[in-house]
Amino acid sequence: MDNPTPEPQAVCSPITGSAIFIVATLVPDPDSIAKVRAWCGDIAALTRSVGKRVPSGNLSCICAFGSSAWDNLFGHPRPASLHAFREFGEEGRRAVATPGDILLHIRAEQMDLCFELATQLLNPLRGALSVVDEVQGFRYFDMRSIIGFVDGTENPTGRKIAEFTLVGAEDPTFAGGSYVLVQKYLHNMDAWNELPVETQEKVIGRTKLSDIELDDSIKPSCSHSSLTTITENGQEVKILRDNMPFGRPGAGEFGTYFIGYARSPAPIELMLENMFVGKPPGNYDRLLDFSTAVTGGLFFVPSADLLEELADREPSEN
Repeated sequence: MDNPTPEPQAVCSPITGSAIFIVATLVPDPDSIAKVRAWCGDIAALTRSVGKRVPSGNLSCICAFGSSAWDNLFGHPRPASLHAFREFGEEGRRAVATPGDILLHIRAEQMDLCFELATQLLNPLRGALSVVDEVQGFRYFDMRSIIGFVDGTENPTGRKIAEFTLVGAEDPTFAGGSYVLVQKYLHNMDAWNELPVETQEKVIGRTKLSDIELDDSIKPSCSHSSLTTITENGQEVKILRDNMPFGRPGAGEFGTYFIGYARSPAPIELMLENMFVGKPPGNYDRLLDFSTAVTGGLFFVPSADLLEELADREPSEN
C-alpha cells in the first residue's frame, strides 16, 4: 500500500477573527536545542487541549522554522527551497530581514483562546527561546485592512488552496508542508487619510467600498494589485494570505501583519521584488509611500505528521 499523503498543519483552515503571531530566536546551546526539538511533539496535543474548551472557537496553531534553525534543530534532509529571507529595495523603501528562527501563527474566533494557547506553548520553552516579535491581530469589519480596503480578496478557494500552498511531488520528503513569509508593516495613517478616496483606489487598484478591481484602462501599473499579481505560463500563481490588522491608537501605531503561504517562496519573493524594486525597476508599489516594512522572515511549515516526527530527530550533517 502506498504511503498516504502527510496530514498538513492548519495552513488551509478557515480565516478567523483573532490571531497571535510570535517570532522567536533559538538559544544556541545543546540543552535549548534539545528542549525545542522535543517540544515539537507536544504542539498538536496542547492545541487540542485548549481548543476543546471552546469547540466552536476554531483554534489552530501553525509552527514553522527558519533556515538556520532547521539546520540546528534537525539537520538534513532539509526543505529544498528553505533559505534566509531575501531583502529587496533600497534605503527608505526596503523589505528588511529581521531575526527569527521559529514562527507561531495561532488563530481562533476569539482572542482568549489564542492567548491561552500561546501561554501554554511558550511556558515550557523559557530560557530556550527569546521572543523577538509578538503581534495580536484582529479581524477588522468585513475583512478590511487598517487602511480601509478589503484584504485577501484574491486568495485561492476550495481545492485550489492546497494546490497553491502545499508542497507536493517536487519535494516528496516534505510533502504536505508549506512555506510562509511574514512582514510587519506600519502605516502613516495621517498621510493616507489625507488622500482622496479616488487616489487611494488607484494606489490599491480596487474600489474602496465595493472591492471591485479597477479596469486596466484606469488602473496604474504601480498599483498594489498590479504588482502583486503573478502569472506563469499564462496562469495566475496565487498565495494564501491571512493578514491581520493590529495597532495601538494611543501610541499612534497602526499596522498590518502580512502572512503569506505558498508551496514555494518564489511567487511571494517575486511579489516583494515587484513592490519594492518595481516592475520595471522604479515603478514601485505606491502603497510603500505610506507603509514601512519593519520585520521580515521566511519559514518552512512541516506537515503535522513530520512535525511530530521531528521531536525525535537528531541533527545530522548529511
